[in-house]
Amino acid sequence: MRISDAKWTVEDVLRVAHNAATPLALEGGAWRARIEAGAAFLQRERETKGAIYGVTTGFGDSCEVTVAPEQHGQLPINLTRFHGCGLGRELSVEACRAVLATRLASLARGCSGVRVSLLEFLADLINRDIIPVIPEEGSVGASGDLTPLSYVAAVMLGERRVYYDGGVHDTGDVFERLGVEPYRLLPKESLAIMNGTSVMTALNCLAYDKAVYLQALACRITALATEALVGNRGHFDPVLFAMKPFPGQAAAAARIYGDLYPVQHDDSRDHLQNRYSIRCAPHVIGVLSDALVWMKEHIEIELNSVNDNPVIDVDGERILHGGHFYGGHMAFVADALKVAVANVADLLDRQLALLVDYRTSQGLPKCLSGAQDVDASINHGLKALQIGVSAWTAEALKGTMPASVFSRSTECHNQDKVSMGTIAARDALRVIELTEQVAAGCLLSSVQAVRLRERESQGLTLTPALRQMVESVAELVPLVEQDRALEGELRMLLSKIGSQHWKLYPSQDEEAPR
Repeated sequence: MRISDAKWTVEDVLRVAHNAATPLALEGGAWRARIEAGAAFLQRERETKGAIYGVTTGFGDSCEVTVAPEQHGQLPINLTRFHGCGLGRELSVEACRAVLATRLASLARGCSGVRVSLLEFLADLINRDIIPVIPEEGSVGASGDLTPLSYVAAVMLGERRVYYDGGVHDTGDVFERLGVEPYRLLPKESLAIMNGTSVMTALNCLAYDKAVYLQALACRITALATEALVGNRGHFDPVLFAMKPFPGQAAAAARIYGDLYPVQHDDSRDHLQNRYSIRCAPHVIGVLSDALVWMKEHIEIELNSVNDNPVIDVDGERILHGGHFYGGHMAFVADALKVAVANVADLLDRQLALLVDYRTSQGLPKCLSGAQDVDASINHGLKALQIGVSAWTAEALKGTMPASVFSRSTECHNQDKVSMGTIAARDALRVIELTEQVAAGCLLSSVQAVRLRERESQGLTLTPALRQMVESVAELVPLVEQDRALEGELRMLLSKIGSQHWKLYPSQDEEAPR
């Protein structure tokens, strides 16, 4: 994979995150020369001009403090160290790889005043899979992701800890073992690494990818639930959806429609109109599908933006002071994404409620219990699983409070309006995690329901796609006939969902190799 001023995509970041990218290498020629020219201009200005924020001055509210020239070299090191105060759980190694990729993409724009050697060092960390361990908490999303990104800059100096070779190690020990020399940061270079939106952008890339899969999986689960409930395929007719032409909504309807065979009960007055969680499923899933289009566009604009401060106008030989570290767009993407995803969780939860209730399930056993004869009275089927799905759904819905409206004034009121973008992105991933749990429970339940309907009706006419899905899940989860603990099987399904094991629809967006 060649690094230049060419645009990165979400899929590029995902390939790095999942350690599936070809080795990264920097282009040569004019692009490389332009980056070096920007770095050289900045260092000349440092030696000949007055105040350059974060280069000849202190940081934040300390920008009025002039730093003596003999201390310029220590200033970038101090910046990395006093920001080493992150707490909470650590980001996964996949997320931390994505952070490195997103920071590299921004610095490759050539307007941050860093040397080519810094980009090469970041690329080498990715290629060797020496990945900074980054705590989740401590960023307000402006001035960028200062505290979490300080862990990237500190690792370049040989400090703190890294993921390497399947474990977590002191960076210095790994560097010594591999013969890696710590990087010497010049004035502005630590600020260029830290003062940006790369953590929230990386997390949004991961959240986007998971949400794309979830909206397809929700269509498949809806089709299974429709079959189990002897539902009306006509609710998803393409002619109907041409009359309200939201593209994502129509695509969701087409997927469900294609998963169902036209059968006699289409026109049965007993099922003239199914309940909303079936009939209106495309209208819920479609909101997420349509939103994902503009979300990806915004993520990729941020990914390919210059988002630190100050920045270099190489052609005009100017240093520009601004606020591109502000993560407002990423915060809004994450806040909107978690609302759209949580609505899908709520939809699936409502479908499960129809399946387990004998009053709405069109004759399926109570709680989808597969027990028969004398055993029926002492077995409870999926009663507790439905409670669990309801709990996960409630927590997902609770997590939809927008983070971006909770701006704080920090750093002596210098950062008096901040984006909260990283908190929003973490929230989005948590809502997605809960929704994946809901999907796992509903997938298990809808397949159980279809198999019980088949047992009752001596077989159903399923499309090949649904038949394959039922058989695949049945291999992992035997029919629940006697009460048993389902945690292990749910975790297996979660693993399959997380790895995007099932290739659900031919038109499904290409995902990064896993």
